[in-house]
Amino acid sequence: MGVALLEVAVCDPRDVAGAQEGGADRLLLATQAGMSPEPALVSAVCREADVPVHVVLRLNDTWSTTGGELTRLAGLGEDYVGSGTDGFTFGFLDADLEVDTELCVYLADLLPDVPWTFGRAVDDTLDPRRSWRRLIDLPGLAGVRSAGSPRGLESGFDDLLALAGSDPRIGGLLVAEGGLVAEQVPWLVRAGVRSFHLERQGRPGGSAKAYVDAALVRSWRLLVDDALDRAVRSVG
Repeated sequence: MGVALLEVAVCDPRDVAGAQEGGADRLLLATQAGMSPEPALVSAVCREADVPVHVVLRLNDTWSTTGGELTRLAGLGEDYVGSGTDGFTFGFLDADLEVDTELCVYLADLLPDVPWTFGRAVDDTLDPRRSWRRLIDLPGLAGVRSAGSPRGLESGFDDLLALAGSDPRIGGLLVAEGGLVAEQVPWLVRAGVRSFHLERQGRPGGSAKAYVDAALVRSWRLLVDDALDRAVRSVG
């Protein structure tokens, strides 16, 4: 049934130690506003990290972009790779709130041989199931981030659970995020989900001002691993 991946959001080199010591498999770097960080910050985080670092490629608070921004994103991506980045998160929608596969593939082609994850834009599409069908075979796609609703897992959990269970390829690509809580993890694992993203859950008090804490991340590491172990035993 595979292994579970625990990804932790970081926005400062001082977040890295807590995430790694707690058992993170991967780090996701962005500014606190969810945008692309400066190359110097990417370099500093990558120097501290012993696990893969993925970086967000996003320059505005919508799911669209301009030609000038796209050129800037490609340039940032190249800089990030030169600093040690292992992958990216990005995602675009068109004017009809459909996945803009052409734009995503174009950017992915500018950054060849680097895995990428489609961002939470999928939750804002008009028909998520149709969006998944458009996404699932895109070249280089390593995952799709989703909470099942733009309002997060508190609203979208049931829909996300049904979607993950409907197709093993979806469960395998899904990165569950958006206010994940502990009791949701076993259900998602049983539906085939193997990747989980921590935002502020790994910070004391859930505060963006606090650095990632190893003990909090470790509690999630144990939770995810235990859920997977139980799922394996139940079918063994």
